[in-house]
Amino acid sequence: MAVSYFVRYEGQAENHQAFVEYYRSTHAAILKRFPAIRKLVLHVPLEWNDPCPVRKGNFALLAQMVFDSAAELQTALESRERQEARGDFSNFPLFHGEIFHQAMASLEVYSGD
Repeated sequence: MAVSYFVRYEGQAENHQAFVEYYRSTHAAILKRFPAIRKLVLHVPLEWNDPCPVRKGNFALLAQMVFDSAAELQTALESRERQEARGDFSNFPLFHGEIFHQAMASLEVYSGD
């Protein structure tokens, strides 16, 4: 069972494009060195319309780090690389909002394959 660690940036960056680009190029290079990280997926907002009445989110970015197990995630969270990533936040382009961290187990229900 795969495990994902999500970091959700709720709010807005003063320069959204610069924020996403910094995360994708510079910050991701630090995350890539996390022990046992299998994959990093960045989810960025796009314009969309839903014909149903839904409450739209206000997220600047959702980062998803994937590991093979909860134990591997825990090792990454306790690593020197994680401390480096936390320290790198002070270098990000200015962001106004809240940041949420969440670990979740993946339960695949179906695949289009």
